[in-house]
Amino acid sequence: MEQPDLHSTELYVNREISWIHFNQRVLEEALNREAHPLLERVKFISIFSSNLDEYFMIRVAGIEDQYEAGIQDRTIDGYTPSEQLEHIRSMVAPQLMQRNDCFYNDLLPEMEKEGISFVRFTQLPKQQQEALRTYFRQEIYPVLTPLAFDTGHPFPFMSSLSLNLAIELEDSETGASRFARVKVPSILPRMLSFSTVEGLGTEDGVLRFIWLEDLIQNNLDMLFPKMRIVKSHLFRLVRDADIEIEEDEAGDLLETIEQGIRSRRYGKVVRLDISPQMPGPIKKLLMKNLEVSERNVYAIEGILGLGCLIELLRIERPDLKDESFVPANPIEDHYGRNLFGAIRVRDHLLYHPYDSFQPVVDFINQAAADPDVLSIKQTLYRVGSNSPIVKALMRAAEAGKQVAVLVELKARFDEENNIVWARALEDVGAHVIYGLPGLKTHAKLTLIVRRENSKLKRYLHLGTGNYNPSTGKIYTDYSLFTDDEEISSDVAELFNALTGYSRNTEYRKLLVSPLNTRKRIIEMIEREAALHKKEGGGRIIMKMNALVDPKTIRSLYSASRDGVQIDLIIRGICCLKPGIKGVSDTIRVISVIGRFLEHSRAYYFNNGGKAELFLGSADMMQRNLDHRVETIFPVFDETIIDRVLEDLELLLADNVKAWTMDASGMYSLMQNDQPPCNSQVRFLERAVQKKISHILK
Repeated sequence: MEQPDLHSTELYVNREISWIHFNQRVLEEALNREAHPLLERVKFISIFSSNLDEYFMIRVAGIEDQYEAGIQDRTIDGYTPSEQLEHIRSMVAPQLMQRNDCFYNDLLPEMEKEGISFVRFTQLPKQQQEALRTYFRQEIYPVLTPLAFDTGHPFPFMSSLSLNLAIELEDSETGASRFARVKVPSILPRMLSFSTVEGLGTEDGVLRFIWLEDLIQNNLDMLFPKMRIVKSHLFRLVRDADIEIEEDEAGDLLETIEQGIRSRRYGKVVRLDISPQMPGPIKKLLMKNLEVSERNVYAIEGILGLGCLIELLRIERPDLKDESFVPANPIEDHYGRNLFGAIRVRDHLLYHPYDSFQPVVDFINQAAADPDVLSIKQTLYRVGSNSPIVKALMRAAEAGKQVAVLVELKARFDEENNIVWARALEDVGAHVIYGLPGLKTHAKLTLIVRRENSKLKRYLHLGTGNYNPSTGKIYTDYSLFTDDEEISSDVAELFNALTGYSRNTEYRKLLVSPLNTRKRIIEMIEREAALHKKEGGGRIIMKMNALVDPKTIRSLYSASRDGVQIDLIIRGICCLKPGIKGVSDTIRVISVIGRFLEHSRAYYFNNGGKAELFLGSADMMQRNLDHRVETIFPVFDETIIDRVLEDLELLLADNVKAWTMDASGMYSLMQNDQPPCNSQVRFLERAVQKKISHILK
């Protein structure tokens, strides 16, 4: 058989287009009337919109940089930067129309039926308008700053993600035309509830909201006395948010990151959202002063910036939300609250959110309070704004324990939180490290050293997700607790490399990026192919957020040509094409989009019947393999391996929330003649059964 060219552009999906397909799958959750309760569908509109903003702030901004620099290098699938920008626009514009159709013609009418109403100022009776004008005068007017634009006033600066009003004015005395801008302040609630405004009755039980910009638009006369308001037009802009840091020139990384955060709002504009009714002269004025082309302008009917809709989940209407559940806590159920004792008995694996995240918090809390614990070392990437884990680390430092924490200041959009926690930890005497120059530290590691029977013993928590209890309730991730000596030694040496000048490049069991992750993964793929040719039964299952790395893809293609059965569970970007004759016949790609964000990474190899399983923080992307400190760790307990394999098989059996990719790179909902299987529902049922079984015992 003729060998295919595994470098051919025909064998790869464009990364940016693959991401847009992923966001479409998120949007489909909102479009599907049977998929979720009403407010959960609204949530997916919000997630789709916020995802898209971040995509433009980072990915599109980067491609714009390439385009403006005149770079014509083609991607692995054959696109130039200009061609990618054209494709992005051609795909995103219809998605925005689809989103708006769903929100205005489906979700809003359904909310109205459920007693949740969005009203327009001009449609309200006079008495309610007066109550709102009074509220505007007292609570909103003092916060607003109208900015003129003329020969004496430069074009005003507008920050990223800001919602603005472009206002056409006419001087009532001279008749001269004027232009002004008013920012819709982000510090005020975007959706103003009538229940917070005195004089607006809610006796009928209907929960009414008015958009803040609607209220401002209809009270502009207070801002511009003796001026005639000709017309006001909403617009919104998205700026480049990628912070560039020359770490070799940065004497103080923390200060440099702070400066980067401040400069983020000055990045170039990569998307300008306007109302379709905006007059041409106003549009041209904005385009000229914001330095954007038609490619960057999106005319969007209705409300701009629907990411704010996530706030509607605060409404106390459990009947319109997913049914709540209490996660299982199998470690506490069987071993009480003595985590160290439980780990000494055996390794423990938790699958969040079906298993509680509380044992991860308890692990640090118990270490902080335990007089026999001597030191705690931990990596922190995204921890949230009110972190019980960081507070426990602070208590440990205050108690005199050796606490070393690597706080990743470059965790995009979490930089400010992480700066606050880094300073708080430093203030109580913890050793705070900001990572290695040029590399983000994305690994999820905790190492605790405890004195037991006059000897030192090490305990580990290794995870696939962040040390954040909030995301631990909505992201699917694995947590492994172990006292394995070889892995403990590896983790200790990795911390020495992160905190000191150790140049260790060899690890016993851990896969560590950027040192050996790609190499080891490809070696295991090749081993599976060799064993399959010799014995048959080759099987690889990989679950990750994204598959982009060309070398890994080519290795999978080669293994497929050798007959290995390969199942890929990839939530987001996948640049590999399955089902291509003679290249990827035996590869299947699915994406599960449901109530929870599929975030765990798992790598399973049949290995001639001696199964090997690795879990960890790394996706198969160049950034994870070459530009981050990542760890992928082995699981040795056969019971745990069997359980994770069962989890993966259940995901592969999903025919309700799973999308399958075809050889062209397109996705469709999984359809087969099997009984309906919603994997996330099954996992929830399993967690409930665990709790019932424990109670019955």
